[in-house]
Amino acid sequence: MASQASQVLASPHPAISSENRPKADFHPVFWRFHGKALYVLEQDIDAATELQYEELKAQVRKMIMEPVDDSNQKLPFIDAVQRLGVSYHFEKEIEDELENIYRDTNNNDADNDLYTTALRFRLLREHGFDISCADAFNKFKDEAGNFKPSLTSDVQGLLELYEASYMRVHGEDILDEAISFTTAQLTLALPTLDHPLSEQVGHALKQSIRRGLPRVEARNFISIYQDLESHNKSLLQFAKIDFNLLQLLHRKELSEICRWWKDLDFTRKLPFARDRVVEGYFWIMGVYFEPQYSLGRKMLTKVIAMASIVDDTYDSYATYDELIPYTNAIER
Repeated sequence: MASQASQVLASPHPAISSENRPKADFHPVFWRFHGKALYVLEQDIDAATELQYEELKAQVRKMIMEPVDDSNQKLPFIDAVQRLGVSYHFEKEIEDELENIYRDTNNNDADNDLYTTALRFRLLREHGFDISCADAFNKFKDEAGNFKPSLTSDVQGLLELYEASYMRVHGEDILDEAISFTTAQLTLALPTLDHPLSEQVGHALKQSIRRGLPRVEARNFISIYQDLESHNKSLLQFAKIDFNLLQLLHRKELSEICRWWKDLDFTRKLPFARDRVVEGYFWIMGVYFEPQYSLGRKMLTKVIAMASIVDDTYDSYATYDELIPYTNAIER
């Protein structure tokens, strides 16, 4: 049965003209490797850069673990490590530091400003700590239950409260109110802001950290972070090298997948099917980008590519009568 279905779909049925086949209004394929891009040269970093990379990595790890008088002082640095896309190197160290911040009985947020309170809330909740939004943010409301007007002048605090609000779960009304309040205030303030704060606010209003793809967000934040006066030079340099190394790995993976796809020659054999290999790879990159998941990325991209062919067969080629044996074959 499977072979019969394959034969039906491999060559058009002589009694069915192309005009009688389904018509699918697919978008043009624009995510595609071309020419030499299919054969990316094997590149690697030189010995000097590799040595610098390892030294910078050790420095960043030391800075994460370095003791401080106030644990909240670690929050901006940990946040930068995460947003620059290098936190996968320091998962245990970051988790340990956040555990210390969470358990610090002397640090109850009572005296913290909006920026620190919101950043602490977001980082802890991102890592699964049980932290109450009411306990964190009620102090920023007035007697009428509204956010205090004085907060409107603290753009950094508003921005961090905005990002923290996207960590809400069902029933957290104060965070629902925070999104509305901060969105309105940041929109008003945006035209008056200077770079790079204006870039941060503008990007956040379009898409919060929570909704972004890690590698895309990391690339965007590198360009913002390097313009911040408070940026850490060692961390920035490490993030740039790491991004380029990981980008090279991803290019090699995609090159391998595209060679596999080209060898199957589906463009000629199944011209009705879309070439979605690069798009599928990007989907998987949104799930996990870390180097240790290389095999998983390649496997799932191929699975998506094959599933896409089946989908296009149903949508834009096979007739109903042809799909009956085809569906039976798939189900078997």
